[in-house]
Amino acid sequence: MSPASPERPPEAARFEEVLTKLEKTIAELAGGTAPLEELVAAHQRALVLLAEAESRLEELKTRADQIARQLT
Repeated sequence: MSPASPERPPEAARFEEVLTKLEKTIAELAGGTAPLEELVAAHQRALVLLAEAESRLEELKTRADQIARQLT
């Protein structure tokens, strides 16, 4: 990274990775052309990924709040 841009926290990278996987899984579901078993499995993956994304997002919000309090 350049000196002018702050490093992205690992939580942000993990959140973006989970979000990308979730988007891919949702696209599979939206296609609707896979056999029912595969669609059910994709739906289950999407639920797990959504829970993980929500958890990571909450971690990032907490960290941002902590930083904001330190700056004030």
